[in-house]
Amino acid sequence: MKRLATNIGWLLGGRGVNAVLSLVYLALATRTLGFDGFGQFAIIVALGQTVTGLANFQTWQFIVRWGAGEKGPAEATGFAIALDIVSVIGGTLLAAVLCYTAQFWLPLPVELLPIAFLYCVISLLSLRSTPTGLLRLRFKYGLATGADAVQPVIRAIGAVLAAVFMPSVLGFILAWAAAEVAVATAYWIIAARHERIELPHVSLWRLPRNNPGAWQFVMSTNLSGSLTVAGKQVILLLVGAIGGEGLAGGFRVASQLGQALVQLAQTLSKAIYPELVHAQDQAMAIARRMANIALIGGVLAVLLAVLFGRWALVTIAGEEFSVVYWAMVILAISGAIELVGASLESLLVSAGRAGTAFIARAVPMALAFAFLETAMDWNGLKGAAFAIMGASALAVIGFWIAILSQSEIRIVVDTKKRPGEDAPPGPASGS
Repeated sequence: MKRLATNIGWLLGGRGVNAVLSLVYLALATRTLGFDGFGQFAIIVALGQTVTGLANFQTWQFIVRWGAGEKGPAEATGFAIALDIVSVIGGTLLAAVLCYTAQFWLPLPVELLPIAFLYCVISLLSLRSTPTGLLRLRFKYGLATGADAVQPVIRAIGAVLAAVFMPSVLGFILAWAAAEVAVATAYWIIAARHERIELPHVSLWRLPRNNPGAWQFVMSTNLSGSLTVAGKQVILLLVGAIGGEGLAGGFRVASQLGQALVQLAQTLSKAIYPELVHAQDQAMAIARRMANIALIGGVLAVLLAVLFGRWALVTIAGEEFSVVYWAMVILAISGAIELVGASLESLLVSAGRAGTAFIARAVPMALAFAFLETAMDWNGLKGAAFAIMGASALAVIGFWIAILSQSEIRIVVDTKKRPGEDAPPGPASGS
């Protein structure tokens, strides 16, 4: 718990820097571009993050899972880099399709479509999950925090330059693209200094050959990561497609301020997962303790959103964005729910039940997508926020039911053991 608290402290420190600087570039972007211009900017950024999220494999989890063995991380790192190459190729094709068809379903001017495609490609070339895994494997969270800080710093500097010299959607996209390249470069340089990266080990087949369940784990974690992206970026694209660029921009502001807790949940999950892998005997106790702490933090954060959210919206984004206040509050509640569920999801993945975690998140997300247009017809942005909150609540309930089911199985196995009995374990032990 002491090491976990230290690691969370480093990660939260990085998030703190990011949060403060994000207010700077959010204020500059919203006030410079206005309601509709910021909406177009938000859609392009969402396209890039959607493509990257869908194509990217959660390679940091592979390195943490298989890199701690006697052979070291070389084989796992080679597998991760090979998957990154696949991500860039597949993601570029996906970006081409999405950007070519965007004129038919997204409120983007035709002249911005090439910019959107180039931003997608730059985002793909800036993947950093693999070096992140190498640093987390060695618990180098302080170094990872330093690398992470590069992104908000470059974004803030770029936003200032864009507001002064190129006050347009293109100017801010260039600032975001530069930040992606900078943070990826920082991660790879730092990781390479602490872990030798051997290119001859790059292979899609070596690690799966020695670990029969590797591809199943790869697909489960990739799909789970894709769902996380869907819950943030694809939803924004759909909001834009249904309601126009103005609603997309408003949703982005409400989400960035209201769902700061989701970022905290992801931070918590990233810190807990390596600990659960290394301490299976105490995994349940660690996850339960962190969920209790998260519940308290989530309630406090929602209260802050209710009391000071409107003031924050007006101060940061301007008076015209005050209309998204209630959507922001609802998304804050959703973030609090995700915060509680972060440790539960990590517990399932670390126990080899990534597929279960995926199903528990996939079904609610599919329902949110199915009812999004109906929800927006009913209550605009608030309706979209309610759809997301419902998906988060159902997912966390699913995580909890899966964990309880696993606990009951273990209890049944334990109660069958009696002093002096040498009988082999029954079928329940394999569950």
